[in-house]
Amino acid sequence: MSGKAISFARGAPSLDIVDIEGLKAASQAAFEQDPAGLTGYGTSVGYLPLRQWLADKHGVAPENVIVTNGSMQADAFLFDALVSAGDAVIVELPTYDRTLLSLRGRGADVRMVELESDGIDVAGLERLLVTGLRPTLAHIIPNFQNPAGYTLSLPKRKRLLELSREYGFVVFEDDPYVELRFSGESLPTMLSMDPESVVYASSFSKTVAPGIRVGYLVGPREVIAKIEQLATGTYISPNMVAQGIVNQFARSGQIQKSIETVKSALHERATTLSQALRRELPDARFETPEGGYFMWVELPKGTDVNALFAAAAERNVQFVKGTDFVLDGYESSLRLAYSGVTPAEIEEGIGRLAEAYREVTAGVPA
Repeated sequence: MSGKAISFARGAPSLDIVDIEGLKAASQAAFEQDPAGLTGYGTSVGYLPLRQWLADKHGVAPENVIVTNGSMQADAFLFDALVSAGDAVIVELPTYDRTLLSLRGRGADVRMVELESDGIDVAGLERLLVTGLRPTLAHIIPNFQNPAGYTLSLPKRKRLLELSREYGFVVFEDDPYVELRFSGESLPTMLSMDPESVVYASSFSKTVAPGIRVGYLVGPREVIAKIEQLATGTYISPNMVAQGIVNQFARSGQIQKSIETVKSALHERATTLSQALRRELPDARFETPEGGYFMWVELPKGTDVNALFAAAAERNVQFVKGTDFVLDGYESSLRLAYSGVTPAEIEEGIGRLAEAYREVTAGVPA
């Protein structure tokens, strides 16, 4: 092992950019203002003041919102409500590994559609639909996608919604990174463009702290009502303490200060990572994201990323192999998360990764 462990594997902020003092203050204020609400069972739709804040944020009625224990539980409820074994579900290629596991565990017929630098290949999706595929839903991560870091363009958002209306599938807009744009122009959510065709999910894990475990869904009332029944049977109510703290953090305005701190740090880290890769690993192909946590890296075809993973681990560096995010292929790709590493750690980590790359490609024909 060489030096301190440096992990590009986990999509989580480092402690130095989490607003600990703000959360302490929000916690104290939340308990002072509503001790009964925070300590009681609450309702299956979540802490009602936070539900109202989210409804106002998205311009919908509270009945269109349910607040859950993290967005992964929101995803699970939605899949349980809408997806049956054998149902076709569209996902991006590559996509979040937990989504793949969740859908395959439910027996879904997962159809991966190529992800381009401006989002899912909607023309490729349309070809599948024209030839007879009838998906139940399409899972889309529109902003700073995990694992690729890409963002769905406005024309593609519009076309995807047109296809959903024409072919009768739900667009599942999975959007935990939307607030973390540090460059470029913000785009409207698909929810705001067509609230009847879209179920929207997001989370406070990326803007407040992962340990807070508060996520939510926004969608048509009949869908949310069905999920409310699932939530009641699962846990009676989610974590009122966590949701009460988030509510106070949001309503006080402290969340915006927290987001600005996180965005500034992420911008610096993404820039440092791009510069380090260009200098140390010129064979790598990538696009610098405009926000979020992740960068997708493609190495020359034939590069053995399994061997690179092992060689990097010997140097105390971790990343996630591209094969984790697909059903097949992508053996020469990897995901680098820059959210949890400082610029100095990025410089050191990419230096070690480049050393590992040179080791595994030594003697390999170009």
